[in-house]
Amino acid sequence: MSEENMNMLDHLDELRKRIMIVVATFIVLLIAVFIYVQDIYEWFTKDLDMPLAVLGPLDIIVIYFTLAAVLAFALTLPVLVFQIWLFVRPGLTMKEQKASLIYIPASFILFLAGLAFGFYVVLPIVLSFLLELGSGTFETMFTADRYFNFVLRMTLPFSILFEMPLIVMFLTTIGLITPAGMKKNRKYAYFALIVLSVLISPPDLLSDILVIIPLLFLYEVSISMAKLVYKKKTKSDD
Repeated sequence: MSEENMNMLDHLDELRKRIMIVVATFIVLLIAVFIYVQDIYEWFTKDLDMPLAVLGPLDIIVIYFTLAAVLAFALTLPVLVFQIWLFVRPGLTMKEQKASLIYIPASFILFLAGLAFGFYVVLPIVLSFLLELGSGTFETMFTADRYFNFVLRMTLPFSILFEMPLIVMFLTTIGLITPAGMKKNRKYAYFALIVLSVLISPPDLLSDILVIIPLLFLYEVSISMAKLVYKKKTKSDD
């Protein structure tokens, strides 16, 4: 077997090891969260003025499992990022290793910030607006699966999109993008973000606006962060 093939097998074995660690962590955390999932469910629904209905016994386990899986994934995220860092570390210089290590806690913090923004800011406003829209016309009754699907739709996209500045910093570090390029293509990026906002938000104008504004703000923050990274990178290269 050639040396190139051996190196490829070593990389695949290392990747398999990292994936197994992440999967094992997720499963352990899923079991741990599932033990307390009923308390978590009650916490998520404590501010609702109405009980949530289920249409069948299987709905209960599906809702509990979905809740547990989302929380387990959030808790697994630092492990996932750390394993990715360990996998790419051999290809980095010592200086790059130290610089990129900050991405691990930062990614977790931004993920939680996105969840919190969606849950505490966007969700109450959109839910209140939609309830007022149907007040006096419809009798409002939520099923548990519809409600939690709505909650996830209002929170998970933000947790992912809040990673934008971190991703931009990383891509700037490795030279794939520049602050000047982001500024030059700002109008195209804005258009793409607006289309994305409309796709991930519920079909009403208020929801679209509440998603579009933070995304455009995050893009501008990303440009500022890219400037800092690019300036530092340029100085280091010189």
